[in-house]
Amino acid sequence: MNDLLLIVTIAGQKLALRAANVQSVIEVGRLTPVPRAARHVAGLWALRSRVLTAIDCRRCLGQTDGEAPRYAVVVEHDGHSYALLVEAVDDVTGARSEVEPVAAPLCPGWDTMTQGMIETVEGPMLVVDTAAMIAGPEDARVSA
Repeated sequence: MNDLLLIVTIAGQKLALRAANVQSVIEVGRLTPVPRAARHVAGLWALRSRVLTAIDCRRCLGQTDGEAPRYAVVVEHDGHSYALLVEAVDDVTGARSEVEPVAAPLCPGWDTMTQGMIETVEGPMLVVDTAAMIAGPEDARVSA
C-alpha cells in the first residue's frame, strides 16, 4: 500500500483524504454567500482566476459547533473545483492498509460521508468520501 493520505480535522475529528485527490491546501479567504444554496454550501470563493464552491464539511456531518474552518482543501470533481473547508491540516502520511468497512455503526452523517477505515501511522482513521461531501447530506440534495 503506497497511497498517500492528507490528515485533516473536521468537526473535531482527524480524518484522512486521499492526497491524489488534493490540488492544494490554503487558508480560508472571504466567501461570497450563495442565496438559496444547500446548507452545506458555504459560498463561492475566487482563487487564482478560478471560482470554487466552498463546502462546509462540518455541515455535511450534521455538526455546527466547534472551531470554525481555517483551511480549504482544494479538490476537483466532475471537472469543477471545490474547496472543502476543514479546521486543521495535520500531516501527509502513508496508508498502512487498504480501506476497510467500518465494523461498528457510525453516527448519522459520518456513515454516508466516509468510505471506510484505513490504518495510518497515527492509527486507524475514517477516509473522507469527497464526492459525498460535495453532494452534501441526502436531505440537502436538490432533485433534478
